[in-house]
Amino acid sequence: MRYLWTVIWSFILTHMLTYVVSSMLGSSYNLNTANTLSVAVAVLIFVVTAIIPDEPVENTHH
Repeated sequence: MRYLWTVIWSFILTHMLTYVVSSMLGSSYNLNTANTLSVAVAVLIFVVTAIIPDEPVENTHH
């Protein structure tokens, strides 16, 4: 379920960001670019969460 929500939120936020940036630059909104960036952002999030350790850090007393 968390993968589905990650894809949905990355799709929504990336499309919103692409629309705003293209409006600020004065260019046209490109749906294919937004979709490609959305997939790239979702994959990047999956990779980063797989790399970050999930277990707690041991307390070492020096």
